[in-house]
Amino acid sequence: MKKSYYLFNPGRLSRKDNTLCFLPVDEDGNEGQPRYIPIEGVDNLYCFGSLDANSAMYNFLGKNHVSVHFFDYYEHYTGSFMAKEYLLAGKMQVEQTRHYLSDKKRMVVAKTLVEGAAFNMSKNLKYYQGRGKDVAKQLGQIESYTPLISNAGNIAELMGIEGNIRQAYYGAFGEIINDFDMGTRSKQPPQNEVNALISFGNMMCYTVCLDQIYHTQLNPTISFLHEPGARRYSLALDLSEIFKPMLVDRTIFSVLNKKQLQASDFRQDINRCVLKEGAKKVFVQAFEERLKETFKHRSLGRSVSYKHLVKLECYKLQKHLLGMEVYKPFKMMW
Repeated sequence: MKKSYYLFNPGRLSRKDNTLCFLPVDEDGNEGQPRYIPIEGVDNLYCFGSLDANSAMYNFLGKNHVSVHFFDYYEHYTGSFMAKEYLLAGKMQVEQTRHYLSDKKRMVVAKTLVEGAAFNMSKNLKYYQGRGKDVAKQLGQIESYTPLISNAGNIAELMGIEGNIRQAYYGAFGEIINDFDMGTRSKQPPQNEVNALISFGNMMCYTVCLDQIYHTQLNPTISFLHEPGARRYSLALDLSEIFKPMLVDRTIFSVLNKKQLQASDFRQDINRCVLKEGAKKVFVQAFEERLKETFKHRSLGRSVSYKHLVKLECYKLQKHLLGMEVYKPFKMMW
């Protein structure tokens, strides 16, 4: 079974037959112990340190449909190497573009995405309310904003409603998380530990959505809620709105409340808070465990992982764009 590999150290990536060889190199140029990874077992690579690889290496990765995602020193996602879109289909591309160009059709999809995200955010708060957390005020705020979604007249108005919902949602984090204070949401740069984890986790969720889109006929650059733009895969931003509450936020609550991460695992660096290398590894491991976790899918009647759930969401969107089935976002039931 293919899986993701995370490269936290700088190093060189080379090929030996059908095996990848990663040779870590420290700041002084000293080489560490090489690690060998059979290519058939690699789904994608996440690079948090500088990677030295030549064009032949990327040709090899591309032929085996291995994506490489890059992050900078401050945990910002900077870009991806994606192999040639081997599943793109002309009819799907045409219909996806038509839905974007039609204000009416675009708003249908965009509203559905926001409704799904709002439901999952509320479900998170209800989960913790049932465990003694006082989040009634924030739940009430979200429930007052949610009916406005269906009446939004344009994307800008819809994004404003989504922003109000998310602001209310983040306002409950201080009640849910023990020993850490989130304050207000700060992104560029994150000012404290919780904001740093949210930014880092959201980027991880974005890349998961991008990977799953790549394995369908959807074009990742044509989106509905977020505006398509140069040098970004905006459809991954759309889909990540639905999955951030269950993948990112639940992971954050878990690692902080179980004290897997503490204040000493973060560092204040030039007016921003960043995760130390050990903290990144702890969060990534917990995030991967969440992706692998399975549950009984009520429609399919079988167990699926959260990672596969993202691909199923892509398939549902495909069917909607092709006029086969009305798109309904995944909504948590627990």
